[in-house]
Amino acid sequence: MIKTTPNCHPKKRSLICFSGRSTRIWLDLILKKNLSLCVDWSKIDKKDYLTAMEKSPVDDSLIFGLIEKALTDKINDREIFIKGIDYSYYYESEN
Repeated sequence: MIKTTPNCHPKKRSLICFSGRSTRIWLDLILKKNLSLCVDWSKIDKKDYLTAMEKSPVDDSLIFGLIEKALTDKINDREIFIKGIDYSYYYESEN
C-alpha cells in the first residue's frame, strides 16, 4: 500500500515538513488566492491520485492532469471545502 510521506524542506536552521494533507490544503489556498479556483478532491479517484503522486518526481503531467480536471470556481462553497478535508483523510487511509 502506498502511503503519503512528509516532504521536508530545509529553511534556515529549521526543517519544515509538509504532509500530503497540508500540501493539498496549501495548493487550494494558493489556487483560491491567485486564480479564484480550488480543487474538488471528490472528483479525483484515490488510486489515480496515489499513482500520479508516485510518478510525479519523474512525470508530473499525470498529477497536473488530474488536478486540472477537478478545478472548480466554487471557492466559497462549504461543501467543497469539507469534502476536500474528508478526501485528504481518504487518500491517506489504508483502504
